[in-house]
Amino acid sequence: MHRFRWLTIAILTLVLAACSPGAPKDAEVVIPPGASIAKAGQILEDAGIVSASSFRNEARFFGSKDPIKPGEYKVEKGMDAGDILALFQSGKTIQRLVMIPQGMPSIMVWERLMAEERLTGEIPVPPEGSILPDSYAFTTGESRAAVVKRMQAAMDRAFDELWAKRTPRTAVKDRNQAMTLASIVEKETSVPAERRTVAGVYTNRLAIGMKLQADPTIIYPITKGKPLGRRILRSEIQAVNDYNTYSMAGLPKGPIANPGKASIAAVLDPEANDYLFFVAKGDGSHIFARTLAEHNANVQKWYALRRERGEM
Repeated sequence: MHRFRWLTIAILTLVLAACSPGAPKDAEVVIPPGASIAKAGQILEDAGIVSASSFRNEARFFGSKDPIKPGEYKVEKGMDAGDILALFQSGKTIQRLVMIPQGMPSIMVWERLMAEERLTGEIPVPPEGSILPDSYAFTTGESRAAVVKRMQAAMDRAFDELWAKRTPRTAVKDRNQAMTLASIVEKETSVPAERRTVAGVYTNRLAIGMKLQADPTIIYPITKGKPLGRRILRSEIQAVNDYNTYSMAGLPKGPIANPGKASIAAVLDPEANDYLFFVAKGDGSHIFARTLAEHNANVQKWYALRRERGEM
């Protein structure tokens, strides 16, 4: 009896091997959520990799009971039905990523997603400040709307966690104010160690009703956050709108970019300092001042140095 059983298995193995030649080429296939063995087999056959019957038979007679997992897989040349089944059950999918850097405005997030040819469907420009900057995995054929939903859900989780840790020093009263100020901080400094200091400056200004005078708020209504590509005009500095913090006191009506977690955390727990001014040193960092006289001296000093270096 045992001999008969092993003989049967041996015969089946030979038959299946004969009917299941290795994949003729490297190929990439997408297994949708909820796909059955039969569906996966048909996808493989349509791609010219192995026959659907070979894949089904391999799963029926020799495969484990582990489910196949959805995602995009690379099937390498020479893999037989059994190898492919094991691959699908392992969940070792191709990791395609779309990266959203800190401070990227939503119009550029939209352009990046629309330029990704492996994604599908149309989307509107996401609301500013709703996307958490990070790298996001996606599958070929996935909808852009689904990717945006993950990005926004990540921001919701991050904000809720940070909001719960806010300190009494913060000047913001709600999420919109927090995202708005965080987006300004994000645009004003690229130095991680400065974020809480810059947030402290703006918190101090808001406390005494002083204009924020943040250059990125001048640019946002003009370009929606994209680089201006030239010097700011006097007329643009004087423009009156819902964003320009040179022509109004207080915060703009909304965010001017998508801030990262560090900038959000900075405005929710700003540094306790008495600075009211800062000027760029030309290397991405800034020098801070408490008085206008001190600030003007810093401006003259650093502008002179930057002119010497040919930066201005």
